[in-house]
Parts: sequence; C-alpha cells; structure tokens
Amino acid sequence: MYSAIIAEDSKPILRNIQTLIQSTDLPVRITATVSNGMEALEYIKAHPVDILLTDIRMPKLDGLALIEQSRLVNPNLKAVLISGYSDFEYTRKALNLQVFDYLLKPVERHQLVDVMNRLVKHLHKHQRNDIDLFEGIVEPEFLSNLELGMDFFVEDKIMLIIRRQPFTREPEVGNFTQNVLQVCLTKACGPHGCWVFPALLSEQFIAIVNSSILDNYPSVHACMEALSSELQTEAIKVSIAVVPQPAGIQALVKDYGKLDTIMNEQLSVSGGLIDTMYSMPKSMLPSGEMEKLMGLFADMIVHRQKERFTILLQQQLLNFKSNNIRMSELDRFIWSLAEAFNNMDTHKNPRDRLRLVEEIRWLMNGESYEAFEEALLSWTKQNFDKLQDQNKKSSEELFRQLDQYLLQNIYSQLSIADVALKFHVSPSYISRIIKKHSQSTFVHYYMQLKICEACRLIATRPELKMKDVSEVLSFGDQHYFSKVFKEYTGYSPTEYRDARK
Repeated sequence: MYSAIIAEDSKPILRNIQTLIQSTDLPVRITATVSNGMEALEYIKAHPVDILLTDIRMPKLDGLALIEQSRLVNPNLKAVLISGYSDFEYTRKALNLQVFDYLLKPVERHQLVDVMNRLVKHLHKHQRNDIDLFEGIVEPEFLSNLELGMDFFVEDKIMLIIRRQPFTREPEVGNFTQNVLQVCLTKACGPHGCWVFPALLSEQFIAIVNSSILDNYPSVHACMEALSSELQTEAIKVSIAVVPQPAGIQALVKDYGKLDTIMNEQLSVSGGLIDTMYSMPKSMLPSGEMEKLMGLFADMIVHRQKERFTILLQQQLLNFKSNNIRMSELDRFIWSLAEAFNNMDTHKNPRDRLRLVEEIRWLMNGESYEAFEEALLSWTKQNFDKLQDQNKKSSEELFRQLDQYLLQNIYSQLSIADVALKFHVSPSYISRIIKKHSQSTFVHYYMQLKICEACRLIATRPELKMKDVSEVLSFGDQHYFSKVFKEYTGYSPTEYRDARK
C-alpha cells in the first residue's frame, strides 16, 4: 500500500480528488490532506510519503516550490501537479522538477485513474529493482515474497550482520529466527525503521536500520550493544558486525561483501561486536609465529609424540582463549592438525577429506570453549591411537610415501611415469601398490585427491571462483573439472559450495 498526500486550497476540489482515489481499487491510501504548501512540507518531513498530489497555486508555499523542497527530504517522492492552468512556464518548471504527470482541473475520474495506475506501476517497478539488489545476499524464497513500504527507501541506512556467537549453546528451535530478531531489533531501534532479512549464508542475518537511529544513540556501537542485550533476554548470544557510515541501498549491498569479510577475519573466540570505528581483536601471534606453531605440532604428529603433543596442546588452547584469538586463526590451526594426521594415515581413503570437513565443523560448533577443548583433545587422542595401531609393512610405507608425494604435488599434473621415476621403481609396481592399498587405479586415486582438495578449497575459500579452483588444480578445462567433480561427489561444484553454507 502506497501512502499519498493531497495539497489543495479548494476544499471541494480536494474532497473530489480524495473521493475519486478512494473509489478505485488502487493500492493507495490518502494519509493526509492539507490546504497549503507549508503544511504539506511539514507533514512530508515527519512521515514517509510515496505520492504527492498538489495544486500549483497555494498560499504560503506554491506547488512547484513544495515539490522542490520535498525532494530534498525524500528524493524518491513522486509528484503529480493539479492545476487549472496549462501555461507553458508551469509545464517547463514541472519538467525540470521531474514531476510524474500533470492533471488539469476539473479532474475527471478516468484521467486520474490512468495517471495513478501508471504511477503505482512505476513505484512498484522502482522498489522491486531496489529489492532485487539483495539477490545473492538474502535467502531467495524470503526475497521473492518481500514487500517493503516507502519508509525503506526514504533515507540512508546502516547495515549489520548478525551471527550466533562462537562457542555458545545453540538457541532453542524457533528462537534464532527472522521473526524473533525483528522483534528484538524493533525494541532496540524503535520508532525508527528497521528490517531483518535471513542471509543466504546459514545462521546469518542482515539487519537494516534507518540512519535516524543515531538520534537515539550516541553511536552505532551503542545501538549494537542495545540489540545484543535484547537478544540475550531471549537466551541468544550473537556477534554483530557493522560499517557504521550510513549509505543508500545500492552502496549498502556493495558493502555487504566487505562487512562479511570483516566478520570472518575479525571474529574472535569470545565473539562480540565488530565495528570498523572501534579496535579489532588482535592476533596473539606475530607474523610467521602461527606457521612455526603449526610446524611444531605437525612434527610431533609425524614422530608420534602423543604425550608431549597433548600437554602442549592443552597449554596452547588456554593461551588461545586468554588472548582472544580470532576464529579464522583457530580454524587454520585446527586444519593444520587435521592435515598432519591425515598425511600420516597409511590406510586412508581419499574421501576421508570430506569426513575431515564435517569433523572440524563439528569441533568448531561447540556449545562452549571448554566443550571445544575437551572435544579437540579427544579427537587428537583418537587420531594418535589410530596411527599407533597401523601396521608398518614395506608396501604400506611406500604407499604412504606415494600418497604424501601426490599430495605435495596436488596442484601439478603428474603421470604414473613421473612418480615411478621419482621412486626408482617401474610404473607397473606403482600401479600395484596403489591398487592394493586404495582399491583404485593410479589415475583414479590421484583424481580423488584432487577432488578432495577442491572440496577443501570450496569449503574454506568461498571467494574463489570455480574457474580458479579448476586452474589451480591443473584441470585445464572448467567444464571437465565440473564433470569429474560431480562423478566423484555426486554434486556439481556450485551445488557443493551452496550445501556448505
């Protein structure tokens, strides 16, 4: 429903126009009628208005001046001039002001209905175009049914991204939803306009707030704190990221990618509020130290130093928490352990990489940091026990070395002859060893490793294009890569990426 105001100093004409509009089935509601331009301008300043129908000659402020000043308040306002004059000078000024149409008195029903019909279609198309800007960001079904009033389009907005805080209990079913978040946001931001959209990414929401919210709070950060408090009353702990500078709809949509990157890069184990105007959590390790740390733990895995590994890991996890390490760094560290264990597994199936993705996702989704620590220590113990139970026969050791060599060259394109030359054996012997321990041919096994690496890249580097993944893994042709990927996983690369969100 679109809101309209009529500005006309002749009461009979005003009542006639109002009656004609109300007699139609058009989605237009007359929210105010006024007798002079100044009164109309004050109403437009205080209320969202879609359509202005105004006489040209009125006391205090004429129609053309009213349109010009109203546009400063609401640039999207659509105006229709009503006058008994067909003077060219008025028409020229109206064109300069981009008036939607011009009606001559006496206004007849068919004339008014024609103009209003075209105006409603124009407004709907314009608003739908703005809404469609959120395609690829907002959940598709929600977006297709989304209808927004004019108040969504009349002023600059502030965008927030909301996620469940890391290492917190998952909210009860029905709590962490668009409706619940909308209620809490309205409590924190009312009476200013605010909207919540479910994002395309799982368990992420986008909040849009009118910039006038800064009349209520000294800063956007204070508004975020109020929203966080409201959600905690619903037993929902969240992390919120925001770029606090207000912007138009198109600029906001462009900012979403930057804001999502900020959330991914800066979110720490304790969660909280992420604001580009405030200091971010710092990495506890200087540049290069994380690589040294990952190398130290990987070396203990290679040498099967279970007890030393466990003691140092317990110590390191405490350090991570006390220094509020970023989630991206913690995820990187856990993946390095997983890779080290996986590289030492002489009986592994290449599809185990998919299992690893799920295991790490489960570890990182703990209900508390303490639960995460306990689960990680248990998981590493299981992996050490598995390594210690493995029988180290000569063929198994060669297979392990072959597998490690193939993994090290996963981004190259090796032939069985290249591998045979490296290990000083015949290609047929390489083929027998691979077949014995993987039940696959050399080509099939190497391809499985490449597809598993593709799965990891898609899961951990969502910004990569499928063309880039194909090229970096030396497939050469993207269509061939997509075909092989589907043969091995049952999904196309795009379907797999969407399923991980």
